[in-house]
Amino acid sequence: MSAQDTTVRRRITIDPITRLEGHGKIDIFLDEQGQVERAYFQVPELRGFEEFAKGRLAEDMPQITSRICGVCPTAHHMAATKALDSLYQVTPPPAGRKIRELVYSTFMVEDHALHFYFLGGPDFVVGPTAPAAERNVLGVIARVGVEVGKKVISTRRRLRELVALAAGKPGHPVFGLPGGVAKRLTAEDQARFCEVAADAVSFAQFTLEVFHKIVLGNSAYTDLITSDEFTHRTHYMGMVDEHNQVNFYDGALRVVDPEGHRVARFSPGEYLDHVAERVEPWSYMKFCYLKNVGWKGFVDGADSGVYSVAPLARLNAAEGMATPLAQRAYQEYFTMLGGKPVHHTLANHWARVIELIYAAERMKELAEDPEIIDPNVRTIPTATPTEGVGIVEAPRGTLIHHYWTDPRGVIQKANLIVATQNNAARISMSVEKAAKGLVDGRKISDGMLNMVEMAFRAYDPCLGCATHSLPGQHAAHAAAARPLRRHGRHPAPRLRRPCPPHVTIGDRLPCPCADSAACPRCLLSHDPPHPPPRPGQ
Repeated sequence: MSAQDTTVRRRITIDPITRLEGHGKIDIFLDEQGQVERAYFQVPELRGFEEFAKGRLAEDMPQITSRICGVCPTAHHMAATKALDSLYQVTPPPAGRKIRELVYSTFMVEDHALHFYFLGGPDFVVGPTAPAAERNVLGVIARVGVEVGKKVISTRRRLRELVALAAGKPGHPVFGLPGGVAKRLTAEDQARFCEVAADAVSFAQFTLEVFHKIVLGNSAYTDLITSDEFTHRTHYMGMVDEHNQVNFYDGALRVVDPEGHRVARFSPGEYLDHVAERVEPWSYMKFCYLKNVGWKGFVDGADSGVYSVAPLARLNAAEGMATPLAQRAYQEYFTMLGGKPVHHTLANHWARVIELIYAAERMKELAEDPEIIDPNVRTIPTATPTEGVGIVEAPRGTLIHHYWTDPRGVIQKANLIVATQNNAARISMSVEKAAKGLVDGRKISDGMLNMVEMAFRAYDPCLGCATHSLPGQHAAHAAAARPLRRHGRHPAPRLRRPCPPHVTIGDRLPCPCADSAACPRCLLSHDPPHPPPRPGQ
């Protein structure tokens, strides 16, 4: 992280940004008065798993895609497995489906606990302006006590052991198959799940008590959560069951507008009728928007196609929770924050704790279901594959896997839309709004910059999952006609990784970087250009 007085440089760079999955940075540009003119949330890494998938057997996708991220492999494994169900037109037997959801609920408990205590929680438990060396899990343990720290670590360990028991591995599951799962659960396995699930419900309730005491009990924190710097009025999307209650594993996707009115409810196979993607020249991350509203730029409001996913969005899009303790917490949440929908970005942390309770309760319900140990756990597929879509709610929001194959089941094309892509536009808006509201270029502090980071951290982004596109695919033509400007108020772009001329990039034209800045590869190799004008400017 670096920051210099504005009389020397008119740019602040936070690099690397911290406590997230993946690699990113934030560039903040200041005007002559030291006020923020623009701020960019940049993702400079590229994974490209959509390209890796081509030519591979569809059955390999649950294992291939689980390697995208070390934090959310179970989400990718499950979305890929559900896509195989769709691809082969096969429905798992009840026990196979319930084992999948049991494993997934267990994973959701563990992952939400990870974010609350290790990634996002330190900003509140330790404090947003505390020394950087203390804003971590060790700082959290120092504040809440060693016994609490042991409880957090022990609970996560036991949950991961259960995932390994049912799914083969805690990090990269191997149990999902088209039509079901590879392994049944025994009565002994069920007993272990029941024991840990009961403890998980108690742990989730304890976590809500911690949130009430430390966060809601501090007026400075509640003022920060509800402040304008961390508020955006956008659309929201999340998966719901037949009663429009939150469901992580299966259901329809429901979209509400900034007033909370339903604007769409569609099945997974219809997602392309509602969601579109675009690219920007300064990021490897794609940006999603609602097709029926259209892309109006990085702006919020009912007329903007920008939408959000993740815990805050799921609670806004749903009409309730399917389990009693979570429903009680859900009602309290909206009552204390003034009703639905809630637009405060930092309220994601509160919503995540409510989902933690729901995941634990659902885990307990499934573990106690007598049918969970039925030996019939798979329906063998017989259909010829062509196209399949699988969607789950990952901890970070809606996750979509879409595969097209030849009749042999070999992937010809894959489209992955991950939660962070769905959130990408809102994250960029949140970072810029926080920077404009909190950063004073005349006096920079580490705590001030950390509060800007809090704007993205609330979404729990996974940047490795979200980087699917080499930038410039749609902007390269515009860049060729309108070269990057070297604006007088900002440092000139500096080429860090030269791209050899005459290199063919995929199906694109030979690289013209020897004499222009239009190259899709070099577009990110330069420092960001002067901020492009907003729509209408």
